[in-house]
Amino acid sequence: MRRSYVATAVATLGVAGALVAVGVDGTSSTGQSASAASKTKIALLLPESKTARYEAQDKPLFTKKVKALCPNCQIVYSNANQDSSKQQDQADAALSQGVKAMVLDPVDSASAAVIVKKANKAKVPVISYDRLILNSKPAYYISFDNQQVGKLQASSLVSRLKAMGKTSGNLVMINGAPTDNNAGLFKKGAHSVLDKSGFKIAKEYDTPDWSPDKAQTEMQQAITALGNDGFVGVYAANDGTSGGAIAAMKSAGIKPSTRPITGQDAELAGIQRVLTGEQYMTIYKAIKPEAEKAAQLAVAAATGKKVPSGLITGKTNNKTTNVPSVILKPVAVTKSNIKSTVIKDGFYTVKQICTKAYASACKSAGLT
Repeated sequence: MRRSYVATAVATLGVAGALVAVGVDGTSSTGQSASAASKTKIALLLPESKTARYEAQDKPLFTKKVKALCPNCQIVYSNANQDSSKQQDQADAALSQGVKAMVLDPVDSASAAVIVKKANKAKVPVISYDRLILNSKPAYYISFDNQQVGKLQASSLVSRLKAMGKTSGNLVMINGAPTDNNAGLFKKGAHSVLDKSGFKIAKEYDTPDWSPDKAQTEMQQAITALGNDGFVGVYAANDGTSGGAIAAMKSAGIKPSTRPITGQDAELAGIQRVLTGEQYMTIYKAIKPEAEKAAQLAVAAATGKKVPSGLITGKTNNKTTNVPSVILKPVAVTKSNIKSTVIKDGFYTVKQICTKAYASACKSAGLT
């Protein structure tokens, strides 16, 4: 799921002092040494930790690539824990520390425009990371084709239902956070498939904070309204919401494999559920190239160098301007292609996936 002013800087010094600056070497401190002060600073601001990818993948991959490209660069890192006001304070603190570029994955795609405007005023380029920041002028945007994510999820769900002999019936749709621009794109892409599929979306929810607990409650409400036999499948926008929905089905005595359900992010738990059949599919977004390309953009922006040739692949309109963009391709993952996607790319090892609880499932899928 990252990037006159004197008065603003003075106002935010208290916040800055309370936050932790994390260097590319993985160390952190609340103060600034002379050597740290001389480094070129790049802010990495991530939105939340309920989705496992941010702390487990995005942060370390981005940091490693920055270190390789710019040994004298230092990462000023913060995670907003799904609080847009907190993220604005973190951005102010980063600007007060003199960052030269900001990689920002916004909690709220609209309100984050304030951060971009402050950064622009301070002449700090902002890379809109993974989620598009609206109504502002970020320097770059890097993400996946997010409408295509929704289309892949919905197409996979419909194909699975038809393979099970079902051509009609009720679906439950559990979308992501309404504050996340990507969630709206996933939803739009999914609706473009589901609305003409012959299946009916009987219950639909937007899930605050992408919370698995809230998704579980939503699914419980849908089961209460429709009955245990009143739906044939579930569109869940990511693996966290999928896990919540599956927990609700189990609590109601419904075997999840009988109601195919989608996911996204190829979280380890999601991949393991796909192996056992509890979850039908997930979307694999190769976070390594996303994080590494973001690092290339950030280092170029921070050091005043040109962006590597061929890195920018197009432009994306954010309601204010056409933002130079790097758009990557998502991949649908089912049990049949786990080996040729997440394992082949080194996203996970067989050992990580095939713990004792999943040994049998791994063997039947040809992973061991």
